[in-house]
Amino acid sequence: MNKRMIFVLVAAFFALSAGFAFAQSVDEHLKKGDEYYTQLDNAKAMEEYLAAVQADPNNYEAAWKACRAMLDIGELTDIKTKEGEAKQKKYYKDSEAYGRKAVALNPNDTWGHFYLSAALGQYGLLLGKKEQIAMSREVKTEIEKAIQLDPNNDLAYHALGRWHRAIAEIGGAKRLFGSIFFGSIPKGSFEESAAALKKATELKPEFIEHHLQLARTYMEMDKYKEAVDEYQKAIDLPAATAKDPDYKKEAATEIVKAKKKAK
Repeated sequence: MNKRMIFVLVAAFFALSAGFAFAQSVDEHLKKGDEYYTQLDNAKAMEEYLAAVQADPNNYEAAWKACRAMLDIGELTDIKTKEGEAKQKKYYKDSEAYGRKAVALNPNDTWGHFYLSAALGQYGLLLGKKEQIAMSREVKTEIEKAIQLDPNNDLAYHALGRWHRAIAEIGGAKRLFGSIFFGSIPKGSFEESAAALKKATELKPEFIEHHLQLARTYMEMDKYKEAVDEYQKAIDLPAATAKDPDYKKEAATEIVKAKKKAK
């Protein structure tokens, strides 16, 4: 074997080794991130997902999981101070950026679209009414795309249900008044909200927030007995996410009114 052939083989070996180490590094970060996410440690999960993105900027899974982690941290950020408000806003804005990145990398998977819709929804709440209304259309588009790509995505149905309720809560007079200043306002209904949230509970009955949000929609529809049933399910189910203890407390508080109305 001549020297040139030996050189080529050695170079190929090191190239393969580097590629394997690169892939292993990304996979390792994703694996660690998932472990921290399961342990409800959102901060460490985010660090690992961002490290995976840094190692491979074109990794779709790392992008949407970074988006998800930032959303979770943003929701749990204490906003009692201006510093806290600024941190939350940055988390949501960065989450949106990673959501858009994920959709650009893989437009044919449900999770990029879903978490982009969630990021847009949370960030939009921090903006003015005109921006919120404009963003609400894109939120619904992304939710519907997520459902189209995976009809079993319970979180997307959950988001669709909340979208319909939020829009339906803008009553006739408010809608007319608002449209004068902000342009046409999308239409939503409590019936469609209930249908979407009920679908979410059927797909994942152990998820506490599905039941809590369905109960709230039933309250808007004056279906108090149904609301009591859903609140009770939220109270009885074991906590499985970092936000579940708070959801259970909210359900325990709100069920009191539902029971009084149900009599």
